[in-house]
Amino acid sequence: MAPSRPSPPEDQNSGLPSALGSASTGPVHEPATARAEAQVEDLIRLSHLSNAALMRGDVDAYVKLVTLSDDFTLMSPFGGTPSRGPEYTPERMAAMGSFFRNGKLQMEMVEAYGSQDMVVLAFIEHAHVEVGGLPAQDWDLRVTLVYRREQDGWRLVHRHADPLVKGIGLQQAAALARGGRDDAEVH
Repeated sequence: MAPSRPSPPEDQNSGLPSALGSASTGPVHEPATARAEAQVEDLIRLSHLSNAALMRGDVDAYVKLVTLSDDFTLMSPFGGTPSRGPEYTPERMAAMGSFFRNGKLQMEMVEAYGSQDMVVLAFIEHAHVEVGGLPAQDWDLRVTLVYRREQDGWRLVHRHADPLVKGIGLQQAAALARGGRDDAEVH
């Protein structure tokens, strides 16, 4: 995958406002300098542009914007065993691109933490998208992204997403923790 860009271009063709214009930016903690704060803002914008591209099914744009680290981990909103960087072959990335279609995305920043070599973003993704062949619907996810600076730029090292934006009760959480499901689908 291509090296990540510290200052992604505005997404002229997405029809979406820029990430900074549409995201409510929460506090940024611990940037030692204005440059560090600007890098956090750049990664917020990069995250919005790349994830918006993925929601449209444009995996090529996603790959051009984001470089996964060799030790990348994904904890997907569907649960299960976390996936890792070496699993993200060109074929798997193409399949990911066909999994999402015709989506629009907005990000609601919850918190951003930055240091010289690491940035953590916590936000709510508000997407309206076709997923896995289902009709378009709202998909709100709580997301945490971790970026690490490497010699060739910033790399995404971790993504965690879950669909618990509205919250669930203790009994439902306990059932999920035990592996219970409301449907017969098994992964």
